[in-house]
Amino acid sequence: MDTNQPIDSNFASEKSLPKVGLLTMFRLGLFQMGLGMLSLLTLGVLNQVMISELKVPGTIAAGAIAMYQFVAPARIWFGQMSDAKPIRGYHRTGYIWSGIALQIVCLLLAIQVVWKLGASITDGWTTTSTLWAMLLAFMFALYGLCISASSTPFTALLVDISDEEDRSKIVGVVWSMLMVGIVVGAIVGQKMLTGLTPETLQPVVNRLFLVFPVSVFCLAIVATFGIEKKYSRYASRSQLVEREDQITLRTALKVLTASRQTGIFFGFLLVMTISLFLQQPVLEPYAREVFGMTIAESAGLNKYWGYGILAGMGVTGFLIVPRLGKQRTAQLGCCLTAACFVLIIVSGLTQTQTLLKSAVILFGLSSGVLTNSAVSLMLDLTATETAGTFVGAWGLAQALAQASATVTGGALLDLGRKIFQQPFPAFSVVFACEALGMILAVTLLRRVDVQEFRTSSRKAIAAVLQNELD
Repeated sequence: MDTNQPIDSNFASEKSLPKVGLLTMFRLGLFQMGLGMLSLLTLGVLNQVMISELKVPGTIAAGAIAMYQFVAPARIWFGQMSDAKPIRGYHRTGYIWSGIALQIVCLLLAIQVVWKLGASITDGWTTTSTLWAMLLAFMFALYGLCISASSTPFTALLVDISDEEDRSKIVGVVWSMLMVGIVVGAIVGQKMLTGLTPETLQPVVNRLFLVFPVSVFCLAIVATFGIEKKYSRYASRSQLVEREDQITLRTALKVLTASRQTGIFFGFLLVMTISLFLQQPVLEPYAREVFGMTIAESAGLNKYWGYGILAGMGVTGFLIVPRLGKQRTAQLGCCLTAACFVLIIVSGLTQTQTLLKSAVILFGLSSGVLTNSAVSLMLDLTATETAGTFVGAWGLAQALAQASATVTGGALLDLGRKIFQQPFPAFSVVFACEALGMILAVTLLRRVDVQEFRTSSRKAIAAVLQNELD
């Protein structure tokens, strides 16, 4: 029996299929909104519970959490599986729902391992502590695989249901909903964590790790139910479309080093990404230990960052890029972000919570400016015939750079604690490194020659792909 039959028989020609309306775009965005809420659990709540409450070393805490990002190359495999092996006749929906459901299980188990790890280090680090830490890293690796199993087919679904002229609208709406999810998660999480005491820490956090994942599963069902059956053009494109999830890590690395200009530009993107995300595991613990904020208050910082990045994305596209151009706007974004890290350090020096919240809003605004302009510049510097491969290579590199940044941020915090023995200067080491990294990113970006990129890199990337095919 042909496993493709149930879905393929429902599709006529691609032209006869309905187009995705704005309401459906926002409905699809509920999936990304859910992922934004889940990111708050790991990088807004769990990181500070481990580092500030349970006194787990920053390197170990950040390293365990980052495992979900280090397994990002698995998205290649899950993308190819969803292409070749539909579930009940559907190429995407079954993988999306199964992946989200398994994420719930992984998070519920992971939080229990966290409590065991915390209990094992009350009298110092032991062999048992090491085993619990390894198990926690394994749980987050499984969690990352579940994310890949759901998010990669979801991204492919966005390609399946859209035409070239409306794809940017869908991506824009769905990406914005990710930020909305972070804001909503921060607000709800702050309310659920308000009044937390050491005695109520475990039950309240356990409840948070049940309520959020179950809510996200429901959002995923609402977001994708019936979408593939009604809108998917996969049947008519399956032999033609080159997707990000078809790019192997080996091909990605070759593309990234195809020419001098590709090397410089991707060097900028990697340095920028690492510098942007070093703060991921330490910002909330910084608010806890230096400013004396509660877990609820420090988790609520994410909403200020979300407000800022949404504003930054909008302002960049409509006001800044048309006046400065994408390359100069990206340089401006790097400089503004570096200034924000300095401002975060100053806020700790004065222990002014209002200044910290203002700095986080400005950091979100600067991140929006930088992300919008850098991604737009990348798309402009991509030859159309190799766009899928190029963007796919960037996707893998960005995921691994973000994972490396999370681990490095925790390691820098531990190094700072060892050198200074005080919270404020220890945390300042991380933020200072981020500021310096942004200045380095500006230096690299200035060496990018757009015209040279479009001529030399186009030929070099085409040659890489030709060799891969041969």
